[in-house]
Amino acid sequence: MVTEAFIKVFSLTFFFLYLLIAFAWPTVRTYKSTGVNPVTFGTSDTAHDFIGRWFKILIGLTLISIITSWFPDGAYQYLSPFTYLLIPVLHLVGVVLGVLSLVWISIAQFQMGNSWRIGLDHQNKTQLIRHGLFGISRNPVFLGMLVSLLGFFLLLPNALTLLVLVCGYVLIQIQIRLEEDFLVKQHADEYIAYCKKVKRLI
Repeated sequence: MVTEAFIKVFSLTFFFLYLLIAFAWPTVRTYKSTGVNPVTFGTSDTAHDFIGRWFKILIGLTLISIITSWFPDGAYQYLSPFTYLLIPVLHLVGVVLGVLSLVWISIAQFQMGNSWRIGLDHQNKTQLIRHGLFGISRNPVFLGMLVSLLGFFLLLPNALTLLVLVCGYVLIQIQIRLEEDFLVKQHADEYIAYCKKVKRLI
């Protein structure tokens, strides 16, 4: 049985574990291995950097939703929870999706090796990865992120987590297309042939 106390502890623990495993550790690993900072989002007014800023905002909103769930029920009501979704089986599905998505993302990042980036790296040409999970999905990391957002929504179904889910989906879809244009310029026919064989997500 997935209790309310379990949801609170799991959500907060998983949030920081997710940031560590999915973002912090790959960043440090790639930098130590290559000397290249894999985080390429900047502060300019381009679409690329605009998306980067909004990803950070969504991370902040997610944390706000988690912290608010620890407050007395009166405070959490301000997030307009969807009470009809407060079902143990859906909470369990949320936990399973969250864990599986993090494992999936970790495998995909490991398979990317030194080609892993957060954003578009115009300074360093990276290898086109087509093996492992990338033989199933052209964007397995983004696919994992979408699944994790859905899982989190099922854990804490409210207006704020729904906003994060919808905005996250839109931002990821835009970022995928920016990366596709970028990879066509970097790898030309090699990437075009890859796109014909492997679907964008799954």
